[in-house]
Amino acid sequence: MDLDKTICYCTNVTNGMIKEAIDSGATTLEEVQEITNAGTVCGSCIDNLQHLIDELVNEKNK
Repeated sequence: MDLDKTICYCTNVTNGMIKEAIDSGATTLEEVQEITNAGTVCGSCIDNLQHLIDELVNEKNK
């Protein structure tokens, strides 16, 4: 995974920033949005964001 890849262009949030939010304890879309603001402007990244969150949370729980 490219941690420098931007997932939310409206708020300039990267995959790495999402990973940091999850490493800090976030487990849901809403919690990640609260920490990063990703997906809170136009919403076009929500599906990709949710997929990434699911992937990272599952990876962390292994």
